[in-house]
Amino acid sequence: MASSILIKVTYLTMICLVLSIPLANATVSCGNIQTTLIPCIGYIRNPGPSVPAPCCDAVKAVIDADHTQIDRQNTCRCLMSLAKRPGTDFQVAASIPNKCGLNPPFVLTPDLDCNTPHI
Repeated sequence: MASSILIKVTYLTMICLVLSIPLANATVSCGNIQTTLIPCIGYIRNPGPSVPAPCCDAVKAVIDADHTQIDRQNTCRCLMSLAKRPGTDFQVAASIPNKCGLNPPFVLTPDLDCNTPHI
């Protein structure tokens, strides 16, 4: 009886591992980045002396999700498109990581090329 349960648990574990492989290799999506950065909208529209903690936490989460060069390039493209939207102050948006004390893998500038290998 115990060996039957052990076999079932082993099979279940193997299935879970196989099903999780595509998730582990998934790239960062712009939709997820946008959702994560919602706490920063208020600050970008009306910047104050300091960035609110929820915004800093959101930016940190985006940075921490960038595990590969492809992730960083996708994040770069997404952030560039968000920062260049009408009504968004590019400089305010680009200054958030620094004001939060974070060290992102790249710094947003208006002429940043997200396809460069160093990102």
